[in-house]
Amino acid sequence: MRRRFFVENFESDSAVIRGETAEHLGRVLRAEPGQLYELSDGQRVWLAKIERVAIPKRGDSSIEFSLVEPVASQEPSLVLHLLVSLIKFDRFEWCLEKATELGVSEIVPVLAARSDKPLAAAASKRHGRWQKIAAESAQQSRRLRPPVLKDLLPAEKAFAAYSSAACNILLSERPGAPPLIQAAQSAASPPNVAALAIGPEGGWTDAELAAGRAADFVEVSLGENILRAETAVIAALAVMRFALAP
Repeated sequence: MRRRFFVENFESDSAVIRGETAEHLGRVLRAEPGQLYELSDGQRVWLAKIERVAIPKRGDSSIEFSLVEPVASQEPSLVLHLLVSLIKFDRFEWCLEKATELGVSEIVPVLAARSDKPLAAAASKRHGRWQKIAAESAQQSRRLRPPVLKDLLPAEKAFAAYSSAACNILLSERPGAPPLIQAAQSAASPPNVAALAIGPEGGWTDAELAAGRAADFVEVSLGENILRAETAVIAALAVMRFALAP
């Protein structure tokens, strides 16, 4: 299966990859004229042939392509928004990678009451790195485009911003919370937009749960076991894609 890379735009019959991506393609993958790759500008995918490789020792690298033929590609019909609380950065970045592979459309880093304050202070400096992780994961999983990565939001504001989704799910450790699969399947009809909120280590506070309910988020459970946040991301997204797919 051919590798896919993102480009800023297509010209009439050509495209160019520059910078770190070109460096990786040229030095690591040993790109050379005549090789075929898939290129996406976020709207369309083209099969493209390398025409010229320029990887200088100094200065910007670039790889020029000619467009061969369009490739059928589309994003999942279910638009999924992930609201995920800040956790230790190595695990948070793993969440970004796996959520991207599972087709999430938007990712919102959430500042919860129990999020570590040093992580919140450093989050803005990581935004560029997180975008790069999401883009690389989207290329690897052959998506049409990377997910949108939003700026850090306090939990209450994040809930309010996504209250209009047709199906709003909030993972909870509260005894008696219904299973996620049951709550998702109880939707009147398969929604085209859904939001999933996952809390920090230690869980949501009572005030945050109340804010979630006020924004029409439904508290649900993933079972009796207490999962790490990164495990909950994969499990919950997989269940939602299964339960809500049209």
